[in-house]
Amino acid sequence: MKKLILTAFSLATAFAAHAQLQPAKQTPESSELWSPVPRVVTPGKNSAAVSGFTAPSDAIVLFDGKNLDAWVSGKDGKAAAPWTVGDGAMTVAPKSGDIQTKQTFGDYQLHIEWRTPAKVEGNSQGRGNSGIFMQGIYELQVLDSYNNPTYSNGQAGSIYKQTMPLVNATVGPGEWQTYDVVYTAPHFNKDGQMTIPPYITVIHNGVLVQNHTMIQGTTPYVGQPTIEPHGKGPIKLQDHNNTTSFRNIWIREL
Repeated sequence: MKKLILTAFSLATAFAAHAQLQPAKQTPESSELWSPVPRVVTPGKNSAAVSGFTAPSDAIVLFDGKNLDAWVSGKDGKAAAPWTVGDGAMTVAPKSGDIQTKQTFGDYQLHIEWRTPAKVEGNSQGRGNSGIFMQGIYELQVLDSYNNPTYSNGQAGSIYKQTMPLVNATVGPGEWQTYDVVYTAPHFNKDGQMTIPPYITVIHNGVLVQNHTMIQGTTPYVGQPTIEPHGKGPIKLQDHNNTTSFRNIWIREL
């Protein structure tokens, strides 16, 4: 009888421990980090994007202000990119869907310029929101973070829902901004295990905001990062129903 009671007690203890290990229901708020808040740094006057800036001689030009020939849309990546082109920029056509490059990449240096709408509408994540996805998977957040409180790991320059930027180097709505990115792709073994994680360095308007940051996995809106084996992937730009614009996009394979 004593042995039976001990066994029952052990089982009850094991079930209680197992229950404690079960993750709570995931909500978008579960992965939001509101503190600390990155301090504001005003970029130098000459660090913002300059119209007409040209790509290096060995770069692949992904958008030169003329057309979206290098981009596609749709789940199968075969539809023409539906965003609008004008005045040397491409602009999100709300509710038209994300677009991505036809070409895929591994390790690279990426230059991209972006601008949130001059007319401020919405707040927090509803204001000038878009995203740049490394290999179509890992999101570098684009957002109007100028006097716009939101969770720190969701503001401009963050690795979305993972790593907040070192500082907030955002300029005002309607002004062109730059991201200069150095990205190294993850490596996986034949069993699908990640042996080397992806790393990213980001300079925002001339200010370092991600310093060789390890990307933990996917960047979902709800839930925690997961690891999904993959090869080379496209550069993907997000349609978040805001008319955010992009221009002067080029990439150098490393």
